[in-house]
Amino acid sequence: MNARTLAGRRILIVGASSGIGQALAKKAAAEGACLAVVARRADKLAETVQTAGGGTPIVADLRRHDDCARIAAETVAAIGAPELVFVSAGSSSLSWVHETGTEDWARAFETNVIGINLLFAALRPHFAPGAIVAACSSESVGAPRAGLVPYTASKAALEESLRGWRNEHRDLRFTRIGLGATMPTGFADGWDPERLVEALERWSADGLGQAEMMHVDDVAEVLAATFAAALALPGVGMEDIMLRSPSKPGATAEEVAAWAADHGGPELPGAAPA
Repeated sequence: MNARTLAGRRILIVGASSGIGQALAKKAAAEGACLAVVARRADKLAETVQTAGGGTPIVADLRRHDDCARIAAETVAAIGAPELVFVSAGSSSLSWVHETGTEDWARAFETNVIGINLLFAALRPHFAPGAIVAACSSESVGAPRAGLVPYTASKAALEESLRGWRNEHRDLRFTRIGLGATMPTGFADGWDPERLVEALERWSADGLGQAEMMHVDDVAEVLAATFAAALALPGVGMEDIMLRSPSKPGATAEEVAAWAADHGGPELPGAAPA
């Protein structure tokens, strides 16, 4: 049986400057997709395009409402009607909920909910028939991690909005991609290391520490194969996909930090054994 690929598929990836978005962009370009990639950081986006060997870069910020319409217009101009839209962009602070201020709450919802919905609305007249419209959520929905409450609340709102889109637009395939801990990404960039150690200890005490994390390249491989098969089979919907490391839950903060350090993650003070 011939393996299905993303060759020739018209794909838009939002959040392509790092992490899973970047890894999927590289995989899609390598398979010969007609690709447009979006991120806030022009330099990092240029690196993605150069490394991938293809793709039209669109520098934009989902928090700017005008940018959402511009992404749609530039995408259609570059690749035509998108068959697959994949949004991995996300923003989160790391702070206890009683310390979280207006700006952090607003940033989480503007990036993770409002911007994504405005982008979908701008793209709606241009989607290819039966297009897959996928957005990344989190395994923390329903089990919010200490320090990440605004992020989890925004992802819960995103999931509800995807259900609403699916209900109102049956001609499209809206897909929630639930994700467990994955490395390397830019998700924790800017977090205070001491606060992260506190959070890891709390997650461990709550039984939420994961002994190992998924690698972004592995996640991208799974997603690329899944999307390729679904695009070839438009009669099959994909409402929910959950990807999580099969490693044991309940790992200690020291185990998590040590594994992360051994796999290119940050060395955290006081968490990893000397």
